Amino acid sequence: MEPNKKKKILILCTGNSCRSQIAEGFAKEAGWESYSAGTKPEIETNPFAIKVMAELGIDISYHTPKSIHEYLDEKFFLVATVCDNAKETCPIFIGISEHQIHYGFKDPADTTGSEKEITEVYRKVRDEIRVWMDTISGDYLNN
Repeated sequence: MEPNKKKKILILCTGNSCRSQIAEGFAKEAGWESYSAGTKPEIETNPFAIKVMAELGIDISYHTPKSIHEYLDEKFFLVATVCDNAKETCPIFIGISEHQIHYGFKDPADTTGSEKEITEVYRKVRDEIRVWMDTISGDYLNN
């Protein structure tokens, strides 16, 4: 890899509106050249995901869900899936990558209740994703 060139990460899930968008935000903050996509992308990034990331000073309001097909011709250092295996079929990336990993996070979009209750679930998932991204950044980004 060229000096000073950022490693590319692609984070995948089904709708590319919550978990993968949150992970993309944290990846960018960690120093990755970060992207996210889904197999069935939603129309827009989930407003609760935008809200809980803004609480940490990370703006993902400009992110838009994208299709995995947009990235099949690109080469990535790391491709990570973040869907919950028990409930979803995780995307399989058939493009070029040096590493592929998976970590299942609960889909906060399934949460029902008051706005406060929903926000708390998004915060919990956000915080889990932050710890995970810190770990994989330590394992892959700086080595």
